[in-house]
Amino acid sequence: MLEFKILKKSKRSRARLGILKTPHGEVETPAFVPVATQAVVKSLDSGETTETKSQILIANTFHLHFKPGEKIVKSAGGLHKFMNWKRPLMTDSGGFQVFSLGFGQDLRIGKILKYFPGQSKVGEISSGSQPKFLKITSDGVFFRSPIDGREVFIGPKESVKIQVALGADIIFAFDECTPPLADYSYARNSLARTHRWAGVCRQLKINGQALYGIVQGSHFRDLREESAEHINALDFDGFGIGGDLGKSKTDMKKILNWVIPNLDERKPRHLLGIGHLEDIPEVTTDGIDTLDCIVPTHYGRHGIAFTSAGRLDLNKSKFLKDRKPLDPKCVCRACREFTRSYIAHLVRAKEITGLKLLTFHNLHFFNSFMEGLRLKIKKSAL
Repeated sequence: MLEFKILKKSKRSRARLGILKTPHGEVETPAFVPVATQAVVKSLDSGETTETKSQILIANTFHLHFKPGEKIVKSAGGLHKFMNWKRPLMTDSGGFQVFSLGFGQDLRIGKILKYFPGQSKVGEISSGSQPKFLKITSDGVFFRSPIDGREVFIGPKESVKIQVALGADIIFAFDECTPPLADYSYARNSLARTHRWAGVCRQLKINGQALYGIVQGSHFRDLREESAEHINALDFDGFGIGGDLGKSKTDMKKILNWVIPNLDERKPRHLLGIGHLEDIPEVTTDGIDTLDCIVPTHYGRHGIAFTSAGRLDLNKSKFLKDRKPLDPKCVCRACREFTRSYIAHLVRAKEITGLKLLTFHNLHFFNSFMEGLRLKIKKSAL
């Protein structure tokens, strides 16, 4: 099972230094959690991912249910053996796909809404609204299979059953990730569903895995506070904070400040799907212990390197003559063994190795960045 020990609390903020103990090892927190959607960090094998100093990964319940299926993963000995990953693992609940394959796809929006005049507006999704390509009910969600288009139902029982079969150390209760364009009535009804589903998940028998409950409530203060109190009272092993996080990063900070004081401080807090580099110190000082995001891997596959001097776009021809490492201050293998010139060439030639090297470097950079934050907390500087 899960054990969370707080080693030090900051006197300057809500930041804290901790150790998350799981059946597959310990995680020093605060920690970045790379996304391994289909039981792999895209372009890297598990050994390479370990080299990036990644402590824990999060895989995708929805996608693994369809490819290859949880029965195949279970027959292989569970996710850890299937992907040869010896460190801790999380699986999400599939709740994010309720948003991303629903209203997110319909309206082409993300969790943090960037509003521009003429585009979709807050309040566009009201009570009774349904997305085009899935159906949300009080019991769960009817999805369309990405493989053959057949209708597939996933509710709280189904989500937990899939996650138990996959065998991650930490699993999440099934929820609805609320869209940012929802009005108050939709958000309240959605929250009622999420709370009902959380209660169902909490009653299911789970052997040896930690179960996190997810706080929702969109960008409405009373709903967020109500959700935090409700999920906290169900005595989950930890907490996820998900859903719509407002129109801006300022809104996101406000939402975290509404939620976190209402959660048992002895338990770990995970922020779902947020992790731009500039956001990480902010959410850490707000009291987040772990967070997952596709940023380092997604940007790496698009030719972007994160460095101590800022982002580098290796698609630009100027880097073809640059024989410096990606980041002279970085000690990762990509920086030790290859130049910007060579990696820029690989990117422009559309060679997979270039994207692999950038992904490797970016993950190493993010994990090193987290090490720096942990050191600052230890030294009372954050």
